[in-house]
Amino acid sequence: MSESRAAIRYAKAILDLAVDNNATDAVEKDMRAIVATISESKELRDMLASPVVSGTAKKEALHKIFKGSNAISDGLTTMLVDNKRVAMLNEVALKYIILNEQLKGKDIAYVTTAVPMNAALEKKVLKQVTAITGKEVSIENKIDESIIGGFVLRVGDLQYDASIANKLNTIKREFTNSL
Repeated sequence: MSESRAAIRYAKAILDLAVDNNATDAVEKDMRAIVATISESKELRDMLASPVVSGTAKKEALHKIFKGSNAISDGLTTMLVDNKRVAMLNEVALKYIILNEQLKGKDIAYVTTAVPMNAALEKKVLKQVTAITGKEVSIENKIDESIIGGFVLRVGDLQYDASIANKLNTIKREFTNSL
C-alpha cells in the first residue's frame, strides 16, 4: 500500500473519531500545528524518518513538542509510532486538514509558486478557483523554487501545472522523442 493511501486511511479514521467526539476543530488546530512544526524543523523531520532513533524516544519527543494537544491527536502520534509509520505524520495531518475542510463544505487550493504570491494575485486566483469548483475555497501558497516560474494549482483531485519547469520538461521530451 502506498504511503499516500495509508495516510488517507489514517486521516479518515481520525476524522471519524473526531466527529464522534465533536472535536474536529480542535484536532484540525493540532494537525495544522503538526504540519507547521514539521515543515519548519529539519531536525524533527530527520528524527521522524530515522530508523536509528527508537520508537519510545520519538513518542516522548512528539508528546513534549505537541504538549497540550487533543487526546485524539496524541493517540494518532502514539498509533503511528507503534505501527512504525511515524514518518507519515506530516502527510496524515495534511490529509486530515483537507478532509475536514471538505466536511465543512470548503476546499483548500494549494498554489505552488516560485516566489510568494501578493494579495492581488491571491485574490484573482481565489476568484477563479471558486468559480471553477463552485465551493468555498481557501488558498494555501507553497513556495518551491524548483518550478522556476509559473504555478501549480491543486484542488482536491484536480491539478493544473503551468510551471516553467513542466513546460521545459515537455519540450525536452518532445525533442528527445523526435530524434
